[in-house]
Amino acid sequence: MSEAAKILLVDDEPGMLRYIRTLLEVDDYRVETATTGEEAVQKVEKGLHPDLVLLDVLMPGIDGLQTLEQLRQMQPGVKVVMLSCVTDTKKVVQAMRLGAQDYLTKPFQKAELDSIIDLCLGQGKQTFSGEVEELADDVFFIAASPAMRKIRSQAALVANVDIPVLLLGESGTGKEVLGRLIHKLSPRAHRTFLKVNCAAVPADLLESELFGYEPGAFTGATHAKPGKFELCNKGTILLDEIGEMPPLLQAKLLHVLQDQQFSRLGSRSVIKVDVRILAATNINIPEALATKRLREDLYYRLNAFTLQLPPLRDRKEEIPILLKHSMTRMAEQYARPPLPLSPALLQACQEHSWPGNLRELNNFLKRYLILGDENLAVAELQPRNDGTGGAQGDGGAKKGDSRGGLKSLARDAKDEAEAQAITQALEQTNWNRKQAAALLQISYKALLYKIRQYGIAEAKSHHKLSAGA
Repeated sequence: MSEAAKILLVDDEPGMLRYIRTLLEVDDYRVETATTGEEAVQKVEKGLHPDLVLLDVLMPGIDGLQTLEQLRQMQPGVKVVMLSCVTDTKKVVQAMRLGAQDYLTKPFQKAELDSIIDLCLGQGKQTFSGEVEELADDVFFIAASPAMRKIRSQAALVANVDIPVLLLGESGTGKEVLGRLIHKLSPRAHRTFLKVNCAAVPADLLESELFGYEPGAFTGATHAKPGKFELCNKGTILLDEIGEMPPLLQAKLLHVLQDQQFSRLGSRSVIKVDVRILAATNINIPEALATKRLREDLYYRLNAFTLQLPPLRDRKEEIPILLKHSMTRMAEQYARPPLPLSPALLQACQEHSWPGNLRELNNFLKRYLILGDENLAVAELQPRNDGTGGAQGDGGAKKGDSRGGLKSLARDAKDEAEAQAITQALEQTNWNRKQAAALLQISYKALLYKIRQYGIAEAKSHHKLSAGA
């Protein structure tokens, strides 16, 4: 039987110290205590190596944050949970930046303490290492890699602090899923969660979509309509692709962040709301700030805390788990028996770079389930003739080469037709990608992905893309 975990408990209140120690010893944890930050630091200096530190924020002498900083300097890998009688937003954010794993508000129940310890030490049912966390229909979060376990821990901590959070990462890495996770773990979990894709809504309609309008505000406005902020009162709103929001509308959003109030289009009355704002983007932030595409004051308002999602290629240990879980879900959705994930298929998936991240993986798996051809699925992931790899690739067969089989020829024809249609749409719209996406009746994101997939942007680089596209 493995040795029980060692926990260092630091609290200056004797009654609270005894209470928490009793809760821990009931579960056979080995408990060391300290009543000041100085005493805790001295014990670690003398050789104590705790698996977890429960650390009070407010203490005489060096406070909890200073103690946290010193402990992390001496033992960078030590896990620390902060304890406090009040949830101080600034202190929580500072604790997270100093490396705290979580934050627990006193007084708490044993179940709350057990849950946090399980999460930090990777024990029991509450650990999410390699497990699936269901968030909504067809939405789940997986944390099987060190990077994603850290993201999960930070999300749990920031969820309880009512501040804006900026979610960064490449397209398809799961920023919306992370936003849903933060909402689920927050006190607003029983309230509305709404997502608005700022790139999918035309700029002239986005303001009315967010803030609503009154009758007569514009042509066709025959009745009053509430916006997303009103509908999401007391809840959480995720502004996806925030970098695509027009600068003038960014100024209005900044006002909402500052004052939690706004006016509908065509109205002079002020509406007050209580909405938590999450924002997501895959743009290059320094470049967007330099070119004024993103307002600097808005960025610093949104950037109370930032979570950066790693691309799938940097967390490949999660690929088998994602494949298995998604296969089960898709098989149910399409009323088909789940297909096997052979060693050859898994190896091909592990070797693939997944430039489209989770979205590309899901689309690949969907094609495999529908076509039922493992050889074709593996061939899709092989590098192309131009040195790139990716689902929907030609599997190593040249165009017109019958050695690839009829399916390969059909795929080549489909790719060529798609690329030609996209090129024509771009030329028709003077290379305005948003208008081209509308013309093709696909999402803006899908168009950007296909432009990269077929190399159209590079091949047509002499065309000048319109500024807002």
